[in-house]
Amino acid sequence: MNIRTLLIDKAIAAMVAAGLPEDTNPAVTQSTRPQFGDYQINGAMGAAKKLKSNPRELAQKIIDNLDLADIAEKTEIAGPGFINIHLKPEFLSASLKAANEDEKLAVAPHATAQKVVVDYSSPNLAKEMHVGHLRSTIIGDAVVRALEFRGDEVVRQNHMGDWGTQFGMLIAHLEDQINQGVDLESVALADLETFYRDAKKRFDDEEGFADKARNYVVKLQSGDAHCEKLWKLFIATSVKHSEEVYKRLNVTLTQDDIMAESAYNSELANIIALLKDKNIAVESDGAQVVFLDELANKDGEPSVFIVQKSGGGFLYATTDLAACDYRSNKLGADRILIFVDARQSLHFNQVELTARKAGLLRDETSYEFCPFGTMMGEDGKPFKTRTGGTVKLADLLEESITRAAAKLAERESDLSDEERSEIARKVGIGAVKYADLSKHRTSDYIFNWDTMLSFEGATAPYLQYAYTRVRSIFRKSGIEAASLTADVAINEPQEKALALKLLQLEEVLDLMISEATPHVLCGYLYELASLYMTFYEACPVLKEGVEPSVRDSRLVLCNLVAKTLKSGLDLLGIEVMEQM
Repeated sequence: MNIRTLLIDKAIAAMVAAGLPEDTNPAVTQSTRPQFGDYQINGAMGAAKKLKSNPRELAQKIIDNLDLADIAEKTEIAGPGFINIHLKPEFLSASLKAANEDEKLAVAPHATAQKVVVDYSSPNLAKEMHVGHLRSTIIGDAVVRALEFRGDEVVRQNHMGDWGTQFGMLIAHLEDQINQGVDLESVALADLETFYRDAKKRFDDEEGFADKARNYVVKLQSGDAHCEKLWKLFIATSVKHSEEVYKRLNVTLTQDDIMAESAYNSELANIIALLKDKNIAVESDGAQVVFLDELANKDGEPSVFIVQKSGGGFLYATTDLAACDYRSNKLGADRILIFVDARQSLHFNQVELTARKAGLLRDETSYEFCPFGTMMGEDGKPFKTRTGGTVKLADLLEESITRAAAKLAERESDLSDEERSEIARKVGIGAVKYADLSKHRTSDYIFNWDTMLSFEGATAPYLQYAYTRVRSIFRKSGIEAASLTADVAINEPQEKALALKLLQLEEVLDLMISEATPHVLCGYLYELASLYMTFYEACPVLKEGVEPSVRDSRLVLCNLVAKTLKSGLDLLGIEVMEQM
């Protein structure tokens, strides 16, 4: 149920019937003050300005044609032409009942499902995943979950970095390690950072090793069976490292979603040939270059986009263009979402412009670069270890679980050690994810352990605890939530405020999906939990003297709050627990 969309449709119909142009914006918003109704139609003022007419008279014409008999108990004009809408308690009650009885909380599937390709996470398999991979991985996964919840067909694409010059160095080092009898998984790749560092040191210092590494790159790219076997061995073990992190993070990516750089290797020469045939790419100093006037600098010099190196080698640019072709023309995507660091904005602008010119992206395919900001340390600089090194993502998650366990140990509980350990895992992982997802995608943010693990404020622990508090009511009452069939009677302002918030889930998900911004769902869940606390204080549920009908009505509200919190947190990839 999306009340705002329903009102927009009704308002547009009324405006057209009142003689206004069909493209008139009804400007429907939720009211921020109950005395001015629950929603407002504010389009009369903008329309009146264009038509040079009286906004209050225009608002009256809209009301005269506004069919809200089943929805609103009262509509009124306020101020210079605001139309205030007071929803019927019966309408809200029926909507809540429908949400409570539906597995997806009455969130309807999109009228027309889209095929959406989502490119996210994309670690470099030469190294272990580090904190720089966190944002792409969890923001992308939250958006993917929301898209599927709304009924879209999602194609996950983990564009892993598994190709390029560094792999010649790595497989040459791997070959020597294997020849010396070193066990691959337990020793050679137990620490990818160390493995990479050792290979790089040999490349820089050891006579003959750099030549061998360069030779192996050429052989690998030419399809040499021996080099390809070593490369696959390295990649398979590296992927296992990533999968372990995904599992711990509660991310939905699997091995089947990997569409790495190497997957496009056979198409790269064809991409260059196409660009040359269309005179989009031209030779410059031996390289193939696309000059983009659309991205010219202040001096009028076009942006330079190199698609093939002078030695004939391909680049990220070439691979990304091939990915455009595959996703748009072969998969038939309606939307392509790419979650990558904001510092790559220019690159993806160049990719889209070039791909559009070459027909590698259909006009019908929306190409959406979704940049994100940087996780910063307390010093305001990119998050690092105390010694200035890269923080491994697996280590960060383990530390969060350890810190969560320490926090939980301070609280009284009769739970077993095993139960405490499981709760610490959920709280620790949830804290890291919510702290990141709750910030606007494009913003940098300061990473702070105390803030993210707090049981107060907009944090995962607060929301997880809020869920357990709601569930505890049913344990105390002895009433099974699934057995409740009562209608919700909305008599108190706190009940109405909670009801309205519960019925905004679909609207929030639509905004999150359209703009790829999980923070709107995070904010919604925090507001819902806060309104629930206010409701619980003002509207007794199990208190002696409360009429059974009132109790059951409020229990239905409680149950819907719990289900919405659980579903919303699940869309963020955050787990809940029955007790804390």
